[in-house]
Amino acid sequence: TTCFWKGHRINIIDTPGHVDFTVEVERSLRVLDGSVAVFCAVGGVEPQSETVWNQSNKYNVPKIAFVNKMDRTGADFFGVVKGIEDILQGNPVPVQIPIGSEDSFQGVIDLIEMNAVYYDEQNEGKDIRKDQIPPKLQEDAKTYRNSMLEKLAAYDEAFMKQYVENPNSLTTDQIIQVLRTATIANKLVPVLCGAAFKNKGVQQLLDAVNLFLPSPLDLPPVKGTRPDNQQEEVIRRADYKEPFCGLAFKIQSDPHMGKLVYLRIYSGFLETGSYVLNATRKKKERVGRIVRMHANQRENIDVAFAGEIVAIVGLSNTFTGDTLCAVDDPILLEAISFPCPVVSLSIAPKSRADQDKMGRALARLAEEDPTFLVTTDEETQETLLTGMGELHLEIIVDRLKEEYGVGCIVGQPKGAYRETILKPAEAEGKYIRQTGGRGQYGHVLFKIAPTPAGSGFKFIDSIKGGAIPKSFIPAIEKGVIEAMRKGVYAGYPVVDVEVELVDGSFHEVDSSELAFRIAASIGFKEAFLKAEPVLLEPYMSLQVTSPEEYVNS
Repeated sequence: TTCFWKGHRINIIDTPGHVDFTVEVERSLRVLDGSVAVFCAVGGVEPQSETVWNQSNKYNVPKIAFVNKMDRTGADFFGVVKGIEDILQGNPVPVQIPIGSEDSFQGVIDLIEMNAVYYDEQNEGKDIRKDQIPPKLQEDAKTYRNSMLEKLAAYDEAFMKQYVENPNSLTTDQIIQVLRTATIANKLVPVLCGAAFKNKGVQQLLDAVNLFLPSPLDLPPVKGTRPDNQQEEVIRRADYKEPFCGLAFKIQSDPHMGKLVYLRIYSGFLETGSYVLNATRKKKERVGRIVRMHANQRENIDVAFAGEIVAIVGLSNTFTGDTLCAVDDPILLEAISFPCPVVSLSIAPKSRADQDKMGRALARLAEEDPTFLVTTDEETQETLLTGMGELHLEIIVDRLKEEYGVGCIVGQPKGAYRETILKPAEAEGKYIRQTGGRGQYGHVLFKIAPTPAGSGFKFIDSIKGGAIPKSFIPAIEKGVIEAMRKGVYAGYPVVDVEVELVDGSFHEVDSSELAFRIAASIGFKEAFLKAEPVLLEPYMSLQVTSPEEYVNS
């Protein structure tokens, strides 16, 4: 959504915290200028917090931290601050400390202005009251303020000199300026607290977004290359006078408007009805409509400027990660990288009527989500859905049923089993057909034996004395391979066997390649069933990366 707070427009993207939806975090951080890391005052720094924090570091996104749910039983503000420092290796600087916690959480002490901020319980915290710091908390407030000033002094020499000589002479504006500079440089993380459900601390959090996080003008220009010359660097500044350029970071199917392309505009401006170049796919596109999104509500606008995040209607050839730019001054931005999906399930339509609907719906869902893949297993012919985890796929299936009305049956993918044998065996295969004219005749005798795992298939021709003409040997081998591909014991491909053709016979008139191919298939199956057939389960090699302190010596 987009909102205004004290004269500043703030574009807000809320991302899910669950690891299955890492794609939402990845693409959002790619286009955002700053982030608010929300921590639970009870749960503290959780495993997924570390993943998202590292993603934020990857894109060098400045952060402020908000410790939420201070009114919950077990809330521990200072424990969360310590977790940010110890676990996330961040440099947290509390700019507030709580007044009370759990049921007694009343407000916060502002360490910059050195006053107490209380929230009106009667209107759910919408009104705030500033007052003197309670006497019992004055020493704590001074201690944490001095700690804050000491950290800030490390990032500004003039500030350090003034702090050492006369810390009381430092003004609110000076503190805010150094805090802002250090935050934008990713040197430290201001930490605030509150209870968002009751609107406690939300106003100060929005103030902190304005005060400490960067506007597009505070950040370096974006860099790209020419689409037809990757060696030529191109720079775009966050200025409406620059040539237009933006990055498509999300696709969404809207039941009323069709395909929506979410776009972060880095330079220039974009007008309804104008033409842009998709530099990634080298195609011109016409901008049908421009809308500002407020969750599922839309606000039509005629023009959007550098720094804005908007959705575009009418871009049929644009996909996630594509660069859109001015037709006469092209630039190609770095694409968004996404992790590979890891979990699969099988899906089938309930009826023939559902089949076409399912295909169209899955194509749309895959277009929206780069970490969701739809494939067909070549062996089992199952349609497989692959995503980042069970919850991810569960929501995909729910959307198929609810949004697209597709009846479907979901299950686990069939295992990629293989068949092999444990001991040698021999058998013959004979195929004879006589129908009045020229008949069919093929006769083979095989010995088969197991071979070492991973060695594959070996065919040996040991025919002597012309029992079978050489011209029929390739057909015999082909018959064996066909039988192996289809499987004998349970319908899975056969691996790691040696097949020796030791004897057989032929007919001068009736023998043919077809007859020997069928005879070979019959003989191989007979021998295979005598050789103690077994099923092989798949196994995989994996690499585990762990901090050294968690590895047993």
